[in-house]
Amino acid sequence: MTTTSNAPATTNPSTTTPGEAVVCKPLEVTVGDKGIERAIKNLKRKMAAEGVLRELKRRRHYMKPSIKRRKKASEAARRRRKRTRTEGI
Repeated sequence: MTTTSNAPATTNPSTTTPGEAVVCKPLEVTVGDKGIERAIKNLKRKMAAEGVLRELKRRRHYMKPSIKRRKKASEAARRRRKRTRTEGI
């Protein structure tokens, strides 16, 4: 038995409305011999790598476009400073 969905196969997060669900690939973690604690730790690591929590926090409140531009510029400056700091070492 197969089921079909009306949701698009891929969705660009920048084109979605705030109330619309975003279709993403699922995160999978296998629970092996090391136990559930290790699986939870791996899940948290994967979520951080995918940026899931950062995206949730970003979507929690509406941000005006002017503030969004300022924040984007300050984030770029922060990454630039970090890159020059690590290249100097």
